[in-house]
Amino acid sequence: MGKVTFLNPEFFWLFLLIPIAIAWLFYKRNQLSASVKMPSVSVFKQNQTFLAKAKPFLYVLRLLALSLIIIALARPRSVDVTSKSKTTKGIDIVMAIDVSSSMLATDFKPNRLEALKRVASTFVQERVNDRIGLVVYASESYTLTPITSDKAIILQSLKKIEYNDAIIADGTAIGVGLATAINRIKDSKAKSRIIILLTDGVNNSGTIDPRMASDIAKQYGLKVYTIGIGTNGKAMFPVAKDANGKLVFKMMPVEIDEKLMQEIAKTTDGKYYRATSTEKLKEIYDDINKLETTEIDEKKFYNYDEKYRSFLLMAFLLLGVEVLLRNSFFRGIV
Repeated sequence: MGKVTFLNPEFFWLFLLIPIAIAWLFYKRNQLSASVKMPSVSVFKQNQTFLAKAKPFLYVLRLLALSLIIIALARPRSVDVTSKSKTTKGIDIVMAIDVSSSMLATDFKPNRLEALKRVASTFVQERVNDRIGLVVYASESYTLTPITSDKAIILQSLKKIEYNDAIIADGTAIGVGLATAINRIKDSKAKSRIIILLTDGVNNSGTIDPRMASDIAKQYGLKVYTIGIGTNGKAMFPVAKDANGKLVFKMMPVEIDEKLMQEIAKTTDGKYYRATSTEKLKEIYDDINKLETTEIDEKKFYNYDEKYRSFLLMAFLLLGVEVLLRNSFFRGIV
């Protein structure tokens, strides 16, 4: 049963009449019953029957009935609310993620790539009504997951992202990564289409100029949010592998082509962000989440279950019991 509400709560003011009614009954108690004048009633007082003592109870029944009628007038009813939501303006999103070896730098814990995967997973889970796709790139790029509304697939794909030079050659081809993301989303029929392009370095490979790719994105009406990830100053980067194939790290300067990323964002009416820590990265994705909202048309259906009938029924039942008792058991009782 839903929550009980009252359609006409102003009728509860009538409860103020109850004390007045009690006072009136007390004041008129001797006039409401038949009386017999006798020189002395001491004998009757000493031998007063149970029915005579119980007769005032009839007025209690009447007052209870009055209270139930007041409650009925207030129209108690339970309300069950059901909602039906319909997405009226969906958003398609492609996340283009840099998976070059520099993403293993340890200025984020445990490294940049793992920190990004955790933050991006939270972002995906919050985009309940949108479709998302994944593109990864280093010196080349490929689509990891086509645009889909199945968040479980996206989350599983995010978990599997890792640096692997056996699959994709090392390097940073920002233009190629952006072009692949554009190709993946350009034919989408969504009302809003965005690309989140993340890198931690400088464009140093690939056959597509990033600025040309951003011009193409603009022609398709795509908005690109760019993120530069990496602390200020220096960080421990993987620079080689030892004889056992284990990565060797060395302290090196952090270099991000922020000017290029700003140009890409400006050309496509997007926004550039710099993430210098995991906390800052979370704030960036939260900001994008707020900027790109999906419009929802929600309809609520109310089902009312009127309860006043039962109160009226109990009130009339009490009045009936009072009339029956007054004209049977208590008839002639003074």
